[in-house]
Amino acid sequence: MLPLISFAAGLIFGAGLIVSGMANPTKVLGFLDLAGAWDPSLALVIGGAIASASGLFAWAQRRSTTLLTAEPMQLPASRTIDRRLLLGSVLFGAGWGLAGICPGPALVGLIFDPLGFAPFMLAMLAGFWLFGRWERRRG
Repeated sequence: MLPLISFAAGLIFGAGLIVSGMANPTKVLGFLDLAGAWDPSLALVIGGAIASASGLFAWAQRRSTTLLTAEPMQLPASRTIDRRLLLGSVLFGAGWGLAGICPGPALVGLIFDPLGFAPFMLAMLAGFWLFGRWERRRG
């Protein structure tokens, strides 16, 4: 049952990325280009996502199991803002700003434009691999 629910959630998320324009790198770069031809329409998407997710996240924090599968709830417990979090945030933001793509939209993009999104996916997978090696060395 869990794989089916996960697949359905992924489809809904992917459809949301397409409908909102978040899977369109040109639109994302237009949103991030504050000094140029700024396109503020994604601010509504982000604001709507934060508004709708905030209530659900607060509700999820009060639960010990998931609603549909009764799996143990796994939410981030750390509230620490450390150097690793800041560095990861900077790298994520820089990558997003340079390419106009983040991991979720990249997966959606692979369906519609495999050659256009393949370089990003390869770079992302290389980053995952390098991070895994770095984490193993840290112990």
